[in-house]
Amino acid sequence: MNRRTLFERCFPSLNDFAFLAPAILLFCLMGGVASMLVDGDTGWENPKRTVRQLIKAGAAGIHIEDQVAAKRCGHLPGKKLVKPREMVERIRAAKAGADNSFIVMARTDAAATEGLDKAIARACEYRDAGADMIFAEAIPELHQYRKFADELKIPVLANITEFGKTPLFTTKELAAAGVRIALYPLSAFRAMNAGALTVYSEIRARGTQKGLLAKMQTRAELYESLNYKQYG
Repeated sequence: MNRRTLFERCFPSLNDFAFLAPAILLFCLMGGVASMLVDGDTGWENPKRTVRQLIKAGAAGIHIEDQVAAKRCGHLPGKKLVKPREMVERIRAAKAGADNSFIVMARTDAAATEGLDKAIARACEYRDAGADMIFAEAIPELHQYRKFADELKIPVLANITEFGKTPLFTTKELAAAGVRIALYPLSAFRAMNAGALTVYSEIRARGTQKGLLAKMQTRAELYESLNYKQYG
């Protein structure tokens, strides 16, 4: 397998997201969640087409960002951003593909690379280009969220991911700072990974998982969460 093939297999394409989105949405609906916001990275080269495919798949919104196409995690050093005018074109293209109910959220990574004031200036340009909401990435202090909210007058999202640049502020603290939406993108994933490691380490060491049953979701609990009896 060459490096390009490995890269393509590890990093999903728009088609992958469009294929998986209906199943994810169905799971969300079963859990009482009525809508789905999709991470659109930098728009997958054609934000208009991206938005149209995601609408067909049932998504309610997308967030796209102002990093270069070969992007990095928002909480790592070395991020490179496109010029504001290029991001503005991404937003306009995304809006051109959207209907009246679809949300286009613009993410800016500029706070960590250009400073707070320039990040807010970018966010204002993105709002004026049609962004419905702003994703302010890697913000370390609550008062900085307040400044975003006060300047923009549209909803601001905070990414409360573990082990990153943003402290684990509570929802009350975020609300008091003017944040309207909080994102927890990897919290359950990290907990599941740690749980899986515990289980397989136990089996390897003891030859059985019996000692961990009390920590597991039971069959009955799983069926209840899936509404299994409704389909059985």
